[in-house]
Amino acid sequence: MRLGLITLALSLPASAMAAPVLGPGYGDGMVLQRGEPIVLEGRTLPGESVTAEIADESATVRANDDGIFRVTLPAQPASAAGMRLVLKDGTGETRYDNMLIGDVVLCSGQSNMELSVNRALDSYNQLRVAADDGIRLFKVPKTTAPVPADRFAETLSWTTANGETVAEFSAACFYMGKHLRSLRPDVPVGLIHSNWGGSAARAWFTPEGVVAMEGAETLQLLQSYDADPLAATRSFAPRWKEWWKSQDDGREPWLDYDSLEWSPIPKFSFWNEWEGTGLDEEPRANVWLRQTVTLTKEQAEQDGALSIGAIDDLDMTFVNGEPVGYSFGWGVERTYRVPADLLRAGKNEILIAANNMWDTGGFFGGPDRLFFTPGNGDVPVPLGADWEYSIADVEGAPPRAPWDANAGAGVMHNAMIAPLGPMRLVAVAWYQGESDVGQPDYDSKLATLFAGWREQFGPQAKMLVVQLADFGERSAKPVESGWAQLRQEQLAAVQADENADLVTAIDIGEPSDIHPANKNVLGVRLAQALAGQAMPKPSSARREGNLVIVRFQDLEGDLVAYSGPTALGVELCGEVQDNCRFVSPRLDGQRLLIDLPAGAAASRVRYAWSDAPIVNFYDGNNRPIPGFELQIEE
Repeated sequence: MRLGLITLALSLPASAMAAPVLGPGYGDGMVLQRGEPIVLEGRTLPGESVTAEIADESATVRANDDGIFRVTLPAQPASAAGMRLVLKDGTGETRYDNMLIGDVVLCSGQSNMELSVNRALDSYNQLRVAADDGIRLFKVPKTTAPVPADRFAETLSWTTANGETVAEFSAACFYMGKHLRSLRPDVPVGLIHSNWGGSAARAWFTPEGVVAMEGAETLQLLQSYDADPLAATRSFAPRWKEWWKSQDDGREPWLDYDSLEWSPIPKFSFWNEWEGTGLDEEPRANVWLRQTVTLTKEQAEQDGALSIGAIDDLDMTFVNGEPVGYSFGWGVERTYRVPADLLRAGKNEILIAANNMWDTGGFFGGPDRLFFTPGNGDVPVPLGADWEYSIADVEGAPPRAPWDANAGAGVMHNAMIAPLGPMRLVAVAWYQGESDVGQPDYDSKLATLFAGWREQFGPQAKMLVVQLADFGERSAKPVESGWAQLRQEQLAAVQADENADLVTAIDIGEPSDIHPANKNVLGVRLAQALAGQAMPKPSSARREGNLVIVRFQDLEGDLVAYSGPTALGVELCGEVQDNCRFVSPRLDGQRLLIDLPAGAAASRVRYAWSDAPIVNFYDGNNRPIPGFELQIEE
């Protein structure tokens, strides 16, 4: 089945319909993309002939055997005057009022795109002047799904921008829309906020992207999980077990409990509060949690359900040595089906391998959330608060299942992007990457994301990628940097795409805060890039005699070095890190000139190559040069 048909979200079940309806991304007060065919998708009764009308245009299609229809109306110019969209067929008529025609942008990513206006700079004053009927907002709630969903987690509606609706909306996205309105006052703007702090890029892949990046087996696991979580867990468990054995000298604690040293938990709480255990000082750990539950013969003869509350962050849970569930997500309640063939009359061993990667770890909530529910309808059997624990010598995080919340393959796309349907967009603004630092191939991940968005929202959609802000340790010497490497891969992905641009935040971050508040300037830069003012980017580095000449593209005016005679943070490097050294280049109009001593090792030029570089290098319109690495051409 086509992805568009899979992801169509419905306002009503077909049996209750009295008229055709569109998917949940559409609604009263929305903005439809100007200058592009208006693509609408919805549902009615199977075989019905559906007519769509807007302005003086109309089109008719017939719903398929599932009742799904897709109808396309001719492109419309920008209009700030509210229009009515009408859908009608033999079952009735549905009207969508106050529709505007303008530019529609999807803003997506992790916490820096999610960061709201009320947490950004100057929020008090900005919220007072936020009202604008020409800016319409659509905020998608956080949830995940193993396969493309047909509706959002809750019923949503488009809203007009004002101090109340904007306060919890993406600051970078809103300030982009606000500046777009100043550049094009007659063009309404529709902004879609679909973000999740801490999310990995892979969580936003389409199913096709999952296959392209991770193979058909991963997609099959997701589909298996949707149909039967226990079966999917059993399929994934061998990978988890092999990793554990390789890290723990071949031990298999789920089969040999006595291979571990057990102690009663000091109290039922996050293990950060277990004084004297070592977890109170270093809570990032792998910890085994053990309990038994006693069942009667009758209770053990039927399938049951094991509820273990919420485990922060990740668990693999076993019953009598067999895996029954895997979940990732702080605050996520776990309930796992336990088939009767794993149960026995008398004592049953429950073992949880819990991993904490950040902040608090272990039990999230009280012991009342932990119990076993027999399938025969008996009262649930409490698991109590008297658990045992054993701190593992294993470091690092176990393998992540493809359905886990923050880093699952495509799980956020499936629940938070797919239900938008095939509406046309002018652009996607993407601010993500912090969770992917240190992992390879971010440029390939972006190319996969670009392809997925354009498949859904149209080939015209421009991709705007925010290059990561400065965050972390300052350095007084050349260093390797995972943040700089990811910035370079962001740049590479944009330069490989014919309709994309890089908007750097490398000069507006906070070294001590991964969530810098200056989204105001970032929004302006995003708007400028979308409006056609391409951001500065390096283009080449070439050896010419005793010089290395670095050239740039998309500059406005000549290069500028603020507060000094030269650009800071420029390096010449040989093939290895030890060859890198800072240099003092000369600015020559739109070129950067680097003196090259005879015999010096130099195969690369790097700029702002650290987690939190100090930068002073801009073009003549005060737009920063992004961090980069270039191979030197002969």
